[in-house]
Amino acid sequence: MSSDTLTKVAAPEDAVPLRIVPQRRLGQWTAAVVVLVLLGLALNSVVRNDAFQWDVVGDYFTTAAVLRGLWLTLWLTALVMALGFALGTLLAACRLSTNPVLRAVSWGYVWLFRSMPILVQLLFWFNIGVLYPEILGIKTVNLLGPVTVAIVGLTLHEAAYAAEVVRGGILSVDRGQIEAAQALGLSRWRRWWKIVLPQAMRSIVPPAGNMLIGTLKGTSIVSVIAVQDLLYSVQLVYHRTYQVMPLLMVATLWYVIVTSVLSVGQYYVERHYARGSERTR
Repeated sequence: MSSDTLTKVAAPEDAVPLRIVPQRRLGQWTAAVVVLVLLGLALNSVVRNDAFQWDVVGDYFTTAAVLRGLWLTLWLTALVMALGFALGTLLAACRLSTNPVLRAVSWGYVWLFRSMPILVQLLFWFNIGVLYPEILGIKTVNLLGPVTVAIVGLTLHEAAYAAEVVRGGILSVDRGQIEAAQALGLSRWRRWWKIVLPQAMRSIVPPAGNMLIGTLKGTSIVSVIAVQDLLYSVQLVYHRTYQVMPLLMVATLWYVIVTSVLSVGQYYVERHYARGSERTR
């Protein structure tokens, strides 16, 4: 049998080409419709529920008291994150040190402050004068105001988590990268600044962004020590007007707005440090 005959047998001229039909995903579309309907019903129940008193929400949304509380929440979050990561980076460096004492101290700090609830830490620092009435001749009673207590307590708490985030980011860098930089004769500072840090940031930025958002919402706990943050500001109002739900909605909407802005910023920072990797997509 000739090669032409074989060709005709394998692919006859009157053969009908196969048509590729996409797989039908009826279950997925049904689930999507059900979810959209449920979301629509939930949104409708919130918008049309008179108990939320949306007119009151609009009246108090941009009042001076609420905006002052929002401003304190924002700068408290920024300051705590800056101080927390500065201390956390130092702790991470100690944890990665060859000195066993520094490693032990860093591990003990992280273990202790991750074990204590943040509310307990704030109350502890707020009542430090009970344990130590005098330190170096200075009376500690009323030495630390509510805002200072909030900064100290939140910073020490965040540093414990920041230390693990930074340590994990540094350990994620391949050892071969550091050895290659050493072979090129780069100094220790240039190795860390040019080689280690840019690659470590790919692993540091996502959890750091989550910590930032968590800290923003976590600052609401300082209301228990009378720090006039966003939550405490609306509490002062509804204790006077008894309009609890609409004032809580004011605080909720501001938290949602700010966290949404931070999430967008986190996305672009992650994309910046993911350049050259598959995560860029």
